[in-house]
Amino acid sequence: MRKRLPAWMAPVCADFTSAKEIGYNGHMEKATVSKLKDNLSAYLRKVRAGHAVVIYDRDVPIARLERIESTGRGSDRLALLLAQGVTRPPLRALTAAKVRALLAKPIDRPVGLLDALELDRSEDR
Repeated sequence: MRKRLPAWMAPVCADFTSAKEIGYNGHMEKATVSKLKDNLSAYLRKVRAGHAVVIYDRDVPIARLERIESTGRGSDRLALLLAQGVTRPPLRALTAAKVRALLAKPIDRPVGLLDALELDRSEDR
C-alpha cells in the first residue's frame, strides 16, 4: 500500500517517489528470487556500490542483500566474544617471526589418523 506524502513534501520527493515506494522496504531495490537469479551480477554491482536489495518470494520479503563494511569491525566482534567469555586474550604476545618459527618445527612424534581415532573412541567409553 502506497502512502501519500504531505503537499509540502511533494516537490522535494517527486523524483524519489516516482521510482520507489515509501515504507519499511521502500528505500531499497526490490527483486524477486527469479529476477535475482537471472541478474545476479547486476545486483551484486549495486550492492558493492552501497545499495541494499530486498529479495521477495511470492510478494513476501524473505531476505535483504547488503554490502559488508570492512571498517575494522573485526575488532568489535573480538571484543564481543571476549565479553561473552567465548575467547580470552593471549597470555603473551607473539610476533610473526615467532609464529613462523613455531610452525616450522616438526612434530615430535608421527601422528596417525587411525591412532587418533582409536584414542578418541577409547576416551568415549
